[in-house]
Amino acid sequence: MDLTILYRGPLASCDYDCPYCPFAKRRDSPERLRADRAALERFTSWVAERTDDRLSVLFTPWGEGLVRSWYRRALIGLSHLPQVERVAIQTNLSCRTGWTAEADPATLALWCTYHPDQTPYDRFLARCRELAARGVRHSVGIVGLPAHLDRARRLRADLPDQVYLWVNAAEGHTYTDAEAAEWTALDPLFGYSRHPHRSAGLPCRTGASVISVDGDGTVRRCHFVRTELGNLYDGSYRAALRPRPCPLAVCDCHIGYVHLESLPLYDVFAGGVLERIPAPPPPVGAWSVGHTVSPSIPLVTMSVTEPDSTEDVIGTGSPLLRPSPPG
Repeated sequence: MDLTILYRGPLASCDYDCPYCPFAKRRDSPERLRADRAALERFTSWVAERTDDRLSVLFTPWGEGLVRSWYRRALIGLSHLPQVERVAIQTNLSCRTGWTAEADPATLALWCTYHPDQTPYDRFLARCRELAARGVRHSVGIVGLPAHLDRARRLRADLPDQVYLWVNAAEGHTYTDAEAAEWTALDPLFGYSRHPHRSAGLPCRTGASVISVDGDGTVRRCHFVRTELGNLYDGSYRAALRPRPCPLAVCDCHIGYVHLESLPLYDVFAGGVLERIPAPPPPVGAWSVGHTVSPSIPLVTMSVTEPDSTEDVIGTGSPLLRPSPPG
């Protein structure tokens, strides 16, 4: 089986206080942290046992995972497993990068977000340069708020040319064509983020070759659809894997719409879908931004049903978890 897994455990705490994030500056109780660690250990043990499968894993914690030693150790351990094609995590890069020296750089990747009001610019840039020097695959991005534009331009100028700088459209923010052009000058793929994508009834890889897994092992097709497909640990999910249309009117998050078959993003990000790294770009202007939904166009909600379900919107024992090196 060739499967991509989006894993999100109980962790919900973050060391940053971004006003656009609902999970900023949460503190997890010791009990919740222990539960998160145990869940992650169970998951990594499961991956280690799947020697006949080909797996890719993206950790998408609600909070910041890399400040927790068990995530660093999990990434190191998973990166060395022959059945793991890629292991990646979304991170604010507040953690030191020395631990990456123990990982396999052919497998490890980081999806890094720069939050200008939360960290000194020089420190963030230094860590990006450390990753580049160590040969760690990574993308770097920023939320496209007007106040972030100058700092995004500075970051683009200071990053190595080969490091992709992505821009996420700010939630609830409408961009004029002139504003969008400024962000597109930094990220040629910004057009994919600018507007939500129509998805109702369209084919999507989630639920077939891509699944979402929570800390209890509950499997869903993606983070944004509630219907359960089974459980990872009893194997019940496997019988539910099949192509199925998206039941939602639109998809507006990159970790969701990147898997839509109606968009060419598996070709654009060939070899780097999980870590959001495009394949070597074609000549300037050759990237085609797919169909998006303009806010001025009324959305038509389609009714999508499946034979066996109705899907709704979601609003320390592992052998891999060895002691973490400093940093």
